[in-house]
Amino acid sequence: MAAPLLLKSSAFFHLQHFPLSVGKILPAVPSSINRIGSFSMITSTMMEGSGITEEVAESTDAANGNIRKKIFVAGATGNTGKRIVERLLAKGFAVKAGVRDLEKAKTSLSKDNPALQIVKADVTEGSAKLAEVIGDDSGAVICATGFQRGLDLFAPWKVDNFGTVNLVDACRKVGVNRFILISSILVNGAAMGQIFNPAYIFLNVAGLVLIAKLQAEQYIRTSGINYTIIRPGGLTNDPPTGNAVMEPEDTLYDGSISRDQVAEVAVEALVHPESSYKVVEIVSRVDAPKRSYKDLFGSIEER
Repeated sequence: MAAPLLLKSSAFFHLQHFPLSVGKILPAVPSSINRIGSFSMITSTMMEGSGITEEVAESTDAANGNIRKKIFVAGATGNTGKRIVERLLAKGFAVKAGVRDLEKAKTSLSKDNPALQIVKADVTEGSAKLAEVIGDDSGAVICATGFQRGLDLFAPWKVDNFGTVNLVDACRKVGVNRFILISSILVNGAAMGQIFNPAYIFLNVAGLVLIAKLQAEQYIRTSGINYTIIRPGGLTNDPPTGNAVMEPEDTLYDGSISRDQVAEVAVEALVHPESSYKVVEIVSRVDAPKRSYKDLFGSIEER
């Protein structure tokens, strides 16, 4: 049995989703996603009921004129989600940011980037509404949602379980075949012999959040969709202080990682077919050698 995690710092209080509350992209990612094309059509669209106007861009690949699909990010105003949006935009992707609070999105996301479309999306409202929002102009979904701390003990299940399932079902309705989930290490802690790990106990006290996440993972893995499940260690808002370490599922039971690095891993998963149909666990270590993401994802076997 592996030694239990000792909470040496507050890192695990920042584990994703605990009180913090994309033609398609196929396993071999099309070149139209990798190239940064020109934005041939920019239209001003009023989001229903939002009172704000966003610039909606349909980007085309300059070489062949094909429409380049957007990346839909659920939980786009969260601490990790907004970093994913920023990195996607920096990499030249067109992004559709799904948010529950449009007013919050106005202050946390860039409204002036024509490659960014902000839409209202609540994962707890069912797959039909989500399918409408994701639309046939999205080529992949990245799920970075997380429940908010409160008196509702079912919140982790509504968001981290049923909400994720709703997203997967919505993808299937509109033909999106690429799904990336930000989960957490220790979701399968019981099978790892970590039931007495302080972090496992602490997180599951809040509505059995790790079990909710694990069941959502299992649904994704049997859905037939091309998935990458990313399980980060304790999340920090600090800049990275080391290099990413990537291990197979049910391996890591301690360690932390910057949200910036988690966002980087999520975006790199889109452009590396080696990440397809895999569950990876990630932390950051100052003594770890720097490795390419092709190498990191390639080192993990499919199960």
